[in-house]
Amino acid sequence: MSIFKKHMARAAALAISAFSLLTAPAVQAQAYPSKPIRMVVPFPAGGTTDVVARLVAQRMSESMGQPVLVENRAGAGGAIGADLVAKAAPDGYTILMHNLTFPLSSVAQVLSNRSPFNPDTDLVGVSIAVYVPFVLTANPSVPVKDLRELANLLRSNRSLKYNYGSTGPGSAMHVLGEAFKREAKVEMEHIAFRGAAPLKQELLAGRLQIGGDQLSTSLAEIKAGTLKAIATTASKRIPGLPDVPTVKELGFPNMELEGWNGVFAPARTPREIIDRLQREVAAAVKHPEVSKRLADMGAEAVGSSAAEQDAIFKRQMDQFRPVIREMKIVD
Repeated sequence: MSIFKKHMARAAALAISAFSLLTAPAVQAQAYPSKPIRMVVPFPAGGTTDVVARLVAQRMSESMGQPVLVENRAGAGGAIGADLVAKAAPDGYTILMHNLTFPLSSVAQVLSNRSPFNPDTDLVGVSIAVYVPFVLTANPSVPVKDLRELANLLRSNRSLKYNYGSTGPGSAMHVLGEAFKREAKVEMEHIAFRGAAPLKQELLAGRLQIGGDQLSTSLAEIKAGTLKAIATTASKRIPGLPDVPTVKELGFPNMELEGWNGVFAPARTPREIIDRLQREVAAAVKHPEVSKRLADMGAEAVGSSAAEQDAIFKRQMDQFRPVIREMKIVD
């Protein structure tokens, strides 16, 4: 072979190698997913986050051609499941479905030096799947119609021994319950549960006087009259419950908290995989059958950008960090 032909052959080989390097990310992105995806829910089955996750996972499975399997890893106010995902390989095969409790419990755990991961750096947002209002509820035997009346009742009768329940230390209801006690200058005992389902069971049985969770958890019971809605933490009244005032209307503006369920992935997950997951989540919640199911639960299909999920997470952490620090809420 002549020197010219050798140079030409070498140049061709280099060109092929360079082309392979340039196209490798695209090929990898097209290949994803090539195996089942695990969607971790950090709460027991039956609660709002679990139901939303299963609706989304079913549609994603059909669309992506691989099973999206929901795995419940409850405990520590959602920290156990979140830690599992934070430490998973950043390859798009382990993702997290969490809710508004996440920023609050993260702050509580960081302030108490008990967080097993760094919530600021170890996870990235994928999409806000849905907005779900958070509602404070009471057993019907509690003789009040709203949160203001509850404050007045507890102030006027200091001998009352009321309990309020939450889905775990540092969870949304734990923070809101302590904020209410501080602002109303009343006393209630906090009882932590491992999820919304056991909390609701005790509330319905009357062994717990006050509770709260995302609307879909208790909407049926509120409509049936077996639970009483005494306030919503949203910025405006809920269309499905127009007679239930907001915490701001009732004189507790610092308890205002927007509810959501969203998807996260481990940090350093490739951008093309985050983008693919975001598109799949958005398509899933906006599918007509899914969006109707969500609306029936009192949830609004969203499918936001990854940046919007990151933004609400950080905003709520900043909003409640001073409150949680002052109240010394720890995991």
